Amino acid sequence: MFGINGGELLVLLVVAAVVVGPERLPSYAEQLAGWVRRLRDLARDTKERVGAELGDPDVDWAALDPRRYDPRRIVRDALLDDPPARTPSRPAVPRPGRAAPAAAAATTAAFAAPPVAAGAPAPFDDEAT
Repeated sequence: MFGINGGELLVLLVVAAVVVGPERLPSYAEQLAGWVRRLRDLARDTKERVGAELGDPDVDWAALDPRRYDPRRIVRDALLDDPPARTPSRPAVPRPGRAAPAAAAATTAAFAAPPVAAGAPAPFDDEAT
């Protein structure tokens, strides 16, 4: 503890008892005991609160190991997963202020860039920021 061995701690306690004096030593000991109790209660309450906030303490830390991070596997898994089929419970109704899906697709297609031939240089926009 702070690089102090048992003998040095005993000498410090004796010096503190002599400096403080026998009449004030019991009140200081009570104050120290109260602080230790409050600190222990605070640590216990904090531990309980963190446990309640985080929920299940059984976390698979091996799965979160950054050495197991493989971006190729993550992309492959994301691309191979089939999205869940949507089954609308009622037909889609166009909302006011929004284009219908066919009109939106036509608008998107009008602004799409033409495909680039294989081996051709990529298009360059000198006005782009």
